[in-house]
Amino acid sequence: MSEDNENDVYTKDGTVDYKGNPANKNETGTWRACPFILGNECSERLAYYGMSSNLVVYFKDILNQESATASKNNANWGGTCYITPLIGAFLADAYLGRYWTILCFSIIYVIGMTLLTLSASVPGLRPTCHEGNCNATNGQSAVFFVALYIIALGTGGIKPCVSSYGADQFDDADEVEKGHKSSFFNWFYFSINIGALVASSLIVWIQDNKSWGWGFGIPAVAMAIAAASFFLGTKLYRNQKPAGSPFTRMFQVIVSSIRKYNVEVPHDESLLYEIPDNESAIQGCRKLHHTNGLRFFDRAAVLGKSENMTESANPWKLCTVTQVEEFKAIVRLLPIWATGIIFATVYGQMSSYFVIQGQTMDAHMGNFEIPVASLSIFDTISVIFWVPVYDRIIVPIARKFTGRKNGLTQLQRMGIGLFISIFSMVSAATLEYIRLRMVYRHDYYKLEHVPMSIFWQVPQYFIIGCAEVFTFIGQLEFFYEQAPDAMRSMCSALSLLTVALGQYVSSLLITIVTKVTTRNGGPRWLPDNPNFGRLDYFFWMLTVLSVVNMIAFFLISQMYTYKVSVGTLR
Repeated sequence: MSEDNENDVYTKDGTVDYKGNPANKNETGTWRACPFILGNECSERLAYYGMSSNLVVYFKDILNQESATASKNNANWGGTCYITPLIGAFLADAYLGRYWTILCFSIIYVIGMTLLTLSASVPGLRPTCHEGNCNATNGQSAVFFVALYIIALGTGGIKPCVSSYGADQFDDADEVEKGHKSSFFNWFYFSINIGALVASSLIVWIQDNKSWGWGFGIPAVAMAIAAASFFLGTKLYRNQKPAGSPFTRMFQVIVSSIRKYNVEVPHDESLLYEIPDNESAIQGCRKLHHTNGLRFFDRAAVLGKSENMTESANPWKLCTVTQVEEFKAIVRLLPIWATGIIFATVYGQMSSYFVIQGQTMDAHMGNFEIPVASLSIFDTISVIFWVPVYDRIIVPIARKFTGRKNGLTQLQRMGIGLFISIFSMVSAATLEYIRLRMVYRHDYYKLEHVPMSIFWQVPQYFIIGCAEVFTFIGQLEFFYEQAPDAMRSMCSALSLLTVALGQYVSSLLITIVTKVTTRNGGPRWLPDNPNFGRLDYFFWMLTVLSVVNMIAFFLISQMYTYKVSVGTLR
């Protein structure tokens, strides 16, 4: 076999197999490795949503918390689940690699799920209930919350790595394989929602009608299956080598730039420092083209009088162009990243005030009572419907007009999702206005369930599901593609952080609205009994914030500069 043909057998993006050898394209990666990764994600999401979809109800009914307290605790925990990915991403990019990070944190996740199951099923750990009234001791609540936050830590090592790890199975330097990467993100999100579909229907029904012990126990088993599924594919995976601390490299650029604040940047970019080899100084990272934006940081790559191109440099004094561009890529992502926070706040209402709104409505379908949290199944159905529609219909049609392989750019896709999400809040606010009019007209204030079908909530769930397919999947692909090679887990975590901040913004808004609307004895927008409040005003407020956020996104996206890599690693 000639040397050229031999080289063609191996990936050119720096990935290696489980033994640390260059990854053979004919034996590793692509769709052959994806079923194990997608199976892991499907089972893990079943575990997560099976436990979290009905969590606000557990807080209210079993731990005996008020609606506002339950909603804030739910938002705070959900937010933490999207902050801990920063820990997992750092370990993956810097030291462990994505494979070992996913596997180790999956074990932590299983431990948390097991403790959660015990807290809801073992006498002494389980709150005592009598005729529908439950009381939890401080110790029982503490065990429950410890389990929750162990789970939050476990999910922090999985969330930022799984989507990136799946995308790693397709060689960026191979146009054929790279073309499948966008489809992978669509089907990755599809697998998430298959797990969520089972969770929001079967698991929620078990929790409401059988027991919380079984309702948490089944997701715990699903999480164990997720870890086993991932391990089974070990020999087929392609792995990116960890490249050391990304935070250190970013601080080096900042420090070096500040040290040379009075140095003039040459107009000829070839005079900036870069190692002469084909590979960059950062392990596992391709070189990046120099860009003209954010020129202050180019000072970090300006050669001093005593420095030259052929010597290895102290990165705290002199950084390569690739290291500087790596930092610039992160800075450019931040404004786009910030616009995802309000969308995440809107999305978070599905597990809080959509559920509380649904609890005031008639949940019967004939003699069968539908678990309120199960209405999120229509969000899941919407995603499952729209993913193949987008992948098989919208993309080919858009491709004819734009000439782009993926139909729409990632930013265009995200912007469409932000626009669609506005109508979810409009739908929720309109429904609540109509529901409250019925309460006023017929004096239903103390009625537990207004005679209005819960199925009127379906449009708001279905619309937010459609918005997810555009915005969340667009974010997954955007943050992976625009991330430097050695910081992809970190950028995925950055994307997930918008969900965390969205949860915290939701909690903050609830606190502010409650404080402002109760000033001087005024009527609360968000009382424990929504019949006495104005939840519709809260939804309209989120509508206005969504409109402002969408406008900001379109202005920011017009100025964004896409990353361009140079060459290959092999």
